[in-house]
Amino acid sequence: MRLNKKVDETENEALLRRESLSPIHNYWIGETPTKEVYLYAIMKIDTSNATLVVADFYHSWLTGLVLSLITHKGNEIAAKFIFKLFRYQHHKNFLPGLEKLNLTDLPDAVAAAQYHYFSNQLGGVKVEYLKVSDKKAWIRYPPPRWIWAGTAICAIPGIVNEQMMRGWHAHNGVSLENPRLGFVCTKTTVGGQPGLEGYYLEYDKILTEDERLRFSSDESCPYIDPQTLPVLDQESWPEIRRSKAYRNYAMEYIRNALPIFIELLGEKEALRLGELCALQIGMQCYDNVARGAGLRGDDQENFIQLLEFFFSGSGDQWNRNKTSICVKTPIRISKNLDMCRTLKRLLNAPLEGLLAAHNRFLKLKFNSDDTFSVVKR
Repeated sequence: MRLNKKVDETENEALLRRESLSPIHNYWIGETPTKEVYLYAIMKIDTSNATLVVADFYHSWLTGLVLSLITHKGNEIAAKFIFKLFRYQHHKNFLPGLEKLNLTDLPDAVAAAQYHYFSNQLGGVKVEYLKVSDKKAWIRYPPPRWIWAGTAICAIPGIVNEQMMRGWHAHNGVSLENPRLGFVCTKTTVGGQPGLEGYYLEYDKILTEDERLRFSSDESCPYIDPQTLPVLDQESWPEIRRSKAYRNYAMEYIRNALPIFIELLGEKEALRLGELCALQIGMQCYDNVARGAGLRGDDQENFIQLLEFFFSGSGDQWNRNKTSICVKTPIRISKNLDMCRTLKRLLNAPLEGLLAAHNRFLKLKFNSDDTFSVVKR
């Protein structure tokens, strides 16, 4: 809502306290509230809800990137993209994740399987786990598959799905300095089977690179009683931490995917195809974001409110007036990225897609790296 009167500094502070908001959400950086400043959109944002909506948005974007590569560049390029992305994610997260999840004292096969169980669960992935022995442990991803959400799974070739496991699952033994640890895949949802499943196995021999991942479709994971599944420690992982982990899981995949996308295609082609994908995702996801933000109109001020909701869900801080918003840099999605021109364009494109669906007679004007205005075309 907009307050229809000018207020002095004391009234501002009291109002902000009542609405549980920080002044940074309502003023340009470095600006002190005065009698000449209007407060716009002092809105209560359900941060937990915003976090989940943003997670779904980035999740859709990741799936869209893979589908774009399959459709426009072919299976081989898409498979290479998935391999590079999952291998990068593995190197960045696997060993630190074992520490965070307190799994470092477990046998290697069990630790690897439990890592996938807990980390994917935090990311919103449907997942099951079963320990057979210290040297064998199952991990199972029942339908629906997270990364190939909805009808997207019908377009995913087996070679693309396989590279996900080759990029990550097959490399866990290497990172654990256990050359006898491998992964055996027994079922895949893209192959029409009831879930992606397999087991970590510590062999009695040192494995070659090709032996670290093998396929055995004649085997099946035993029944897993949901009541026997391990659970996260609630004190260490309260709801707010799990909500942020869910958001960060999807956001980090996009943060790491875009540079790989550019590396594979080159800047010119990555911009052409990546911008198209990002615009489409923004438009397709608009209704979900707008519904989460509780929008009631399609004017400029309503879209700024949508951006407030979106950046709140992303974990960013911002200042705004009626038709502009200034985000504290670096924004979370660009954290630790080497920001070339192409990458900046790709990160802005989903916001343009959101606005195109919101009101096609408006456009985003990028005044600087951190300030957007909504203007009429």
